[in-house]
Amino acid sequence: MITEVLTCTAPAKLRRVDSPVEWIVSDAPVPYPLAMEAMQARAVAIARDEAPEAVWLLEHPPLYTAGTSAEAGDLLQPDRFPVYPAGRGGEYTYHGPGQRIAYTMLDLRHRGRDVRCLVQGLEAWIIDTLDAFNVKGERRDGRIGVWVGQPGRPGGESKIAAIGVRVSRWVTTHGIALNVSPDLSHFGGIVPCGISDRGVTSLEDLGQIVTMAEADMALRASFERAFGPTVSQRAESLVTAA
Repeated sequence: MITEVLTCTAPAKLRRVDSPVEWIVSDAPVPYPLAMEAMQARAVAIARDEAPEAVWLLEHPPLYTAGTSAEAGDLLQPDRFPVYPAGRGGEYTYHGPGQRIAYTMLDLRHRGRDVRCLVQGLEAWIIDTLDAFNVKGERRDGRIGVWVGQPGRPGGESKIAAIGVRVSRWVTTHGIALNVSPDLSHFGGIVPCGISDRGVTSLEDLGQIVTMAEADMALRASFERAFGPTVSQRAESLVTAA
């Protein structure tokens, strides 16, 4: 069922122009525990008004994460890759090379204090990014994330990006996972996001050969349109801060 049910009546409230968001890119895969430690440390600093907001773009080595709603039976191959509790909403997800993770550490005290609006803003961010590559991303009622039509695939559609967030003291952690060119067979070890009657896809699977740098440029331009200005920062500043 395709719908566009929006509860965020004023998406402009997500935009902030008084303080640029640090835009951080890690070129090498980052171990999941290290990423979680660094992200949580930055979120605590933001909540204490000791650090600016940040978006961290990275890749992980192949792994599975379990959200707070994960069902044990959805982990089909528990020995295939490491499995980590994620501490975010949602179910099982896969992360690995070729997938662009964007961890968003945003202060909702300055962005409307509306978690539902945030999730819709993250979906809109992905949809706008995909548009740069002539891919039509869509929302689905009752299924968080971004989908694309794929006739001939199960359900006639596939998921191209997942969203999972956590909010503590009005500061967000976790974020989005956009499939640029991952090994899609790696998703076979789980029921992704608990949805068994749909598949997953990527820009590469859709015939769009996109480098990670090109994906990053599109993500940044789209983020700035929706959320406000950014400023580049070295990855070392975030990791060493943990």
